[in-house]
Amino acid sequence: MDIPLLRLGATAWLLLGLPLAASAALSFDETMQLAREQAPALQAQRSALDGAQALLPAAATLPDPRLIVGLENLPITGPDRFSTTADFMTMQRIGLMQEVPNVAKREARAAGAQARIERERALLAVTELTVRRDAALAWLSVYFAEDRAAQLSALERENRLLQDTLDARIVSGQALPAERTMARIDALMVADRRDDALRDVERARASLRRWVGARAAEPLAGGPPALQLAPEQLRADLHRHAEIAPYDAMQAIARAEAREADAEQRGDWGWEVAYSRRPQYGDMMSFQLVFDLPWDRERRQQPQLIAKQREAARIEAERADTMRRHAEEIDAQLAELKALDAQHARLERQALALNSERVMLALASYQAGRGDLGAVLMARREAVETRLRLIDLDAQRAALRVRLNNLIAE
Repeated sequence: MDIPLLRLGATAWLLLGLPLAASAALSFDETMQLAREQAPALQAQRSALDGAQALLPAAATLPDPRLIVGLENLPITGPDRFSTTADFMTMQRIGLMQEVPNVAKREARAAGAQARIERERALLAVTELTVRRDAALAWLSVYFAEDRAAQLSALERENRLLQDTLDARIVSGQALPAERTMARIDALMVADRRDDALRDVERARASLRRWVGARAAEPLAGGPPALQLAPEQLRADLHRHAEIAPYDAMQAIARAEAREADAEQRGDWGWEVAYSRRPQYGDMMSFQLVFDLPWDRERRQQPQLIAKQREAARIEAERADTMRRHAEEIDAQLAELKALDAQHARLERQALALNSERVMLALASYQAGRGDLGAVLMARREAVETRLRLIDLDAQRAALRVRLNNLIAE
């Protein structure tokens, strides 16, 4: 049984008897590009970044001024009650009031707004890496699911050819009638496994449809890319890990909020100017300044400052813990990949040849009348199991390489 371990996606579809489009095929790189263009998660994160950028100009601006309109000294008793012109002290007043947060507070708010932009930008990079990774894994799932189904389809065809010769062998006395029953039972088992493989193909296609839409129905073009890994560089770039990147911006936000809380201890101020009109006398103008008096700092401003400082410390500790966790994960994944590479090489160099030799010997013995059909069927099943194991190893290795190549945020 000479079937390549890794075949083109289109060939797999032909073996499965599924319709093949003549002009459309979906490659690995195209899948990731389509996912980046269409993923709602990326669109949502881009909107979050646009929103944070839109807020930046307003962060350090002064609050809107307040318009003051009213009456002063309006009599409410006596013969002149509710008259706006009878009493000389009654004034129609219009004014403007402006609150002015201190400079340190405005600078801290501007720094916080900029840090939020950087956080959203970092989260956008993280989301993009996640989309690329998951789309790539979905493509690989389809590829290897089709490869497994193709192997079982080939075994089914070979066993069918073998069954076609049984009647003649039974008539000639070279085989027993029980062998025909044995072959049919084996065919049922293989058919069940092929149905499971076809189900896995449909599931993988459904997962791929999430990322590329209707194009998930197209045959695959090409095979998995040969992704290169540099373990030492991965470890050196750990601080740029996708999930680490947002922590710098989160710390900047916490520091800006701590600076704003500290600025509360200095107090804000404001001014007010008003024009007063008196019908029977000259008009008047007034101007005043207003200052906050943070006299109870230990119970008001200091607790807020301490809370913000503790938040910054929490983020730093969480960042350190996340770095350690991802360092452990990278080492574990690299060790897993090393073991998978060794197992794959051993199967490819030795097990495949040994299984092929066993099939040939069992078939030769059966045809010469010195062996039974059960040995042939068993040898073929185990040969296919070895090839399926090799496909599983290829799938695990490819998935690990994709994951390790999508850890570092640009």
